[in-house]
Amino acid sequence: MQPTTHAHPKKERTLVLIKPDGVQRSLMGEIISRFERVGVKLVAMKFINVTEEQCWAHYKKDDAWFLKKGTGIYENRKTLNLPLDKEPIEYGRDIIRAIVKYMTSGPVVAMIWEGAHVVQVVKKLTGATDPVNSDVGTIRGDYTFDSYFLCDVEESRAMRNLLHCTDGDQVEAQREIDIWFKPEEIINYRLVQEEILYDVNLDGALE
Repeated sequence: MQPTTHAHPKKERTLVLIKPDGVQRSLMGEIISRFERVGVKLVAMKFINVTEEQCWAHYKKDDAWFLKKGTGIYENRKTLNLPLDKEPIEYGRDIIRAIVKYMTSGPVVAMIWEGAHVVQVVKKLTGATDPVNSDVGTIRGDYTFDSYFLCDVEESRAMRNLLHCTDGDQVEAQREIDIWFKPEEIINYRLVQEEILYDVNLDGALE
């Protein structure tokens, strides 16, 4: 099913955040180059200190989500014979609390990428949320090895998985973009390589 959007398919956009661990490990250039090489276009970027308000708006979850995730943590802790001092839903809320603490611990690179199927393309390059299950060749699979299991063992700390990318359709991408960027911060411009990527007949390729 095609995403609901008014943008031309070649002009779809998605949000990417290089998280504090990606910045601290000096992987900003490597991450950006992965997306550039596939052909999507960078249309906005800034280096910022994130606010708690931005994080809570971005990671907007409901009680059903908190309960589902918290139940998983609760069961993991039971298996490991760790203390069970909260209800499952509170362990779920702790996930976002930990993410907020993590995301505000240092600067973040916020970016908007544009191109055909850009949400799916960026998700594919990024890899699974849980790095230990990310394929070799993805950013998370190649550069980190954290896991949900380790996060649970270490008192529900946030996953150190280098970056965030939109996990949804264009509607979700636009919701996230609006949290991090003003319309005037997005640059509309043309790349020469777009002629190769999108020109059906490659007109003018031969001299």
